[in-house]
Amino acid sequence: MSGVFLSLPWGDGVATACHEDLTLLEMLTVAEAPALPDPAGALRAQLDAPPGLNGPALAPLVPGTRVRIIVSDATRRTGMHLLLPALLDAVAQRGVRREDISFLVATGVHRAPTEDELDVILGAEVHREFSGRILCHNAEDAASLRFTGNTRRGTPVWINRAALETDFLIVTGTVVLHYFAGYGGGRKAVVPGIAGRATIAANHSLNLDPDSDRLNPAVRTGIMAGNPVAEDMAEAAATVPVHLCINTVLNRQCGLCGVHAGSLEAAHAGACRQAAALYRVRLNEPADLVVASAGGAPNFLQSHKALHNAWQARRPGGLVLFLAPCPEGLGGSGFARWLSLGSPAAVIAGLRERAEINGQTALSTLEKTPHTVLVSGLSGEDLSLLGATPARTFQEGLDLCVARLRAAGIVRPTVIAMPEAGYTVPGGVAEGDSQAVP
Repeated sequence: MSGVFLSLPWGDGVATACHEDLTLLEMLTVAEAPALPDPAGALRAQLDAPPGLNGPALAPLVPGTRVRIIVSDATRRTGMHLLLPALLDAVAQRGVRREDISFLVATGVHRAPTEDELDVILGAEVHREFSGRILCHNAEDAASLRFTGNTRRGTPVWINRAALETDFLIVTGTVVLHYFAGYGGGRKAVVPGIAGRATIAANHSLNLDPDSDRLNPAVRTGIMAGNPVAEDMAEAAATVPVHLCINTVLNRQCGLCGVHAGSLEAAHAGACRQAAALYRVRLNEPADLVVASAGGAPNFLQSHKALHNAWQARRPGGLVLFLAPCPEGLGGSGFARWLSLGSPAAVIAGLRERAEINGQTALSTLEKTPHTVLVSGLSGEDLSLLGATPARTFQEGLDLCVARLRAAGIVRPTVIAMPEAGYTVPGGVAEGDSQAVP
């Protein structure tokens, strides 16, 4: 069949569709980058000469030092399982006993990982060895939190005690461009990673424009300086003594292509620079239709990042055809409650009264779904809350989008495909913008 043939990720597999009356403008994808041939060696080199630290990163360690390592939860791949054996060996070479090393999983407000997921996060051998010394953060457990102060913007900072009651704290994570924090990684392992719900809610509430009923235009992907959410997040995280940060960057195949170890600020900045070069792609022109995949994102909350990125590639009045299996549903009852308000105006009014973590994502979602056709495994009730037009298959969704665009007078719509939409940021930040990366 002539025309445009599309093949995009669908969960662990692929989905295909075609249409003869489309013009493909381009395929927006993450840049190619080779995986590191020796990730452990790259880490050791960074530990010997870490940016932002005076001398070798592990020099302060002595026998008896208690070491706590913060790792990400199951909602994101980090590649840390490839680095942890080398890190643990390096810590042991300083005389630290294995029983004095423990892990803290930075869940934010997500659920705790399963045992199988911990195998992936830590690596099966590390998980087995440290199974009795792995703590999962619970943002709702007040007894596990300690107050560390207020930020200048008034965010009360509540942090997991386990991170504060240790001698040497190592934070880890991966860096991608993030739709309201500017970038992931770095301080996000602390806030929201191991912060209390009140802290996370107050920080996320800065998404709203203080003067009008809209999302704050200063809160932007790939921007941290001048971004109130990112600046508040960094200030809150600074109340926690972090002795070492290890951030990774992954390529489009989720292979480990970058390791950055050093101070929290310096390691994160290096990873941000690499991530910006990898994930930010130039958009030549917006399309009538953007076809985007959320890949293996487990729920709609995590899939929303891909929808947000796809939205940047559509022309005003255009459509997004969104492939998001969402095997775990919407991603939380709190998110569903905000969606049930039914309109961006109602969500904004609710957020003005009481900051809540999932409200901002619900607001962004409800702004986009009237122009979105969604192919997913969600229930009819969940689809109704989202407000998107549902389609049972990729092909049905594509046919529906073309019909809607034709009805609007567009005889042969243009299309952009985004197979890794959760990581791909169209247009990105203008060249030479010094605020893009610290």
